[in-house]
Amino acid sequence: MAQPLSANGAKKYAELQTAIAESYGVAVASQQFTVEPSIAQELNDAITAKADFLEKINVVPVTEITGEKVFIGVNGPVTGRTNTKTTDREAKDASALENSQYVLASTESDVGLPYAKIDAWAKFPDFKDRYSAAVQKRIAQDRIVVGFHGTHAALQTDLAAFPKLQDVNKGWLQQLREKAPHQVVAVGEAGDTVLLGAGGDYANLDGLVHDAKQLIDEILREDGDLIAIIGSDLLAADKAKLYTKQGDTPTEKERIESAQVIATYGGLPAYSVPNFPVNAVVVTSFDNLSIYFQDSSWRKQTVDNPKRSRVEDYNSRNEGYVVEQMEKMALIENVELVPKEPVE
Repeated sequence: MAQPLSANGAKKYAELQTAIAESYGVAVASQQFTVEPSIAQELNDAITAKADFLEKINVVPVTEITGEKVFIGVNGPVTGRTNTKTTDREAKDASALENSQYVLASTESDVGLPYAKIDAWAKFPDFKDRYSAAVQKRIAQDRIVVGFHGTHAALQTDLAAFPKLQDVNKGWLQQLREKAPHQVVAVGEAGDTVLLGAGGDYANLDGLVHDAKQLIDEILREDGDLIAIIGSDLLAADKAKLYTKQGDTPTEKERIESAQVIATYGGLPAYSVPNFPVNAVVVTSFDNLSIYFQDSSWRKQTVDNPKRSRVEDYNSRNEGYVVEQMEKMALIENVELVPKEPVE
């Protein structure tokens, strides 16, 4: 039989409900309420702070469900000279005219925390902060998962069928596949995957990242802010080579483990991002990736559900993923490592 909240846990939870109601300016937190736009911004700032990657990209409030992208970049030169004796100066429209719209979708992030966890946290004076951090961190990680794995926005999502939240929304990679397929490589010369290693399509990650960079528009390729996001399996394989060569030296081993040995691939700063596909490489800039949310759409409710022996925190808003400039992003995916020859 499920155990109810302990007396101290129930007391702390009641205090939490009161604090939430006061923070959001509502009578009670157990009934669904609309979060004011200014407070919604603070809530999103707190969520963003729970993931290093989200702090590097744009998480932007907008007023409409559909509209023009916020950070449409300049995709061509604007500098020149005009002989004003004969010709009027003319401002150049260097923004990308295609793929300039965003679309948001209703998104729910409902977090259940078991009574046992609430009871365990009740003894700490920072109970409210621990509770908020747990909810916010899960929302932050889910946002990243959808951004890299989302393929469509289903009327009703199915976590069992799509464990990587593929049906929550169209993420950055899927939008690139659909709107700029010529900037996506998923099939290598050796077969139905891109092979990495001796005898494969690419001998090493440097060559692979270099080729990915060449898929980006020539005007944007040398902006100086491009980075490479590299899947953990590909990085792990490269680190394994370093361990083999230098891992017996304590100082070198420490540098390898702290990811300080190879800071660049193909001339670009390299990053490992949680929940990024393990066998893919993306070249873009951090500020080219955005998450938009409608600032007036956030709804929230916190309830005690004894039927499930847990506290439930319901959050919903209209949200979407945006590649600000499609021309400034390239993807090589389905990368497989060349099998090692058996040691005789």
